Amino acid sequence: MNIRKALNKEAPTLTQIAHDAKRHWGYPEHWIEHWQDDLTISPDFVSGNQVYVAEEKGKLLGFYALIVRDDKAVLDHMWVAPEHIGTGVGKELFIHAMRQAAGQDVSEVEIFSDPNAEGFYKKMGAYRMGETVSEVDGQPRALPRLTIDPKTS
Repeated sequence: MNIRKALNKEAPTLTQIAHDAKRHWGYPEHWIEHWQDDLTISPDFVSGNQVYVAEEKGKLLGFYALIVRDDKAVLDHMWVAPEHIGTGVGKELFIHAMRQAAGQDVSEVEIFSDPNAEGFYKKMGAYRMGETVSEVDGQPRALPRLTIDPKTS
């Protein structure tokens, strides 16, 4: 597996990975449609941010986006194609992201996690600092907010 910078032309494939990964958790299709904008990766997003892909034999397995502002960063996206969840792709992408952040003197990486991914991030060393509550179908939905010092991960 190789991790490299994403190419603008890969934006549609990255969008598909994000949608497929979200569907993996069994969310209703109308929720996926509701999250369409959040799950869509544009070529401008790829060119304007630090977006990296994991690939093997020319196939994209997953990706992440790291948005750095001063000495803080946000892991804005991290998605693994469903057939590769649990195979170590996510771990390698996360380690790569933390190395990128540490190399830019980032003191903290914030993560807004899907509830299904919180355990993964905690296993990688992040800790919960709160949650963001939103509403879907009239029901409250709490999204974990986590943080990690990239130099210690």
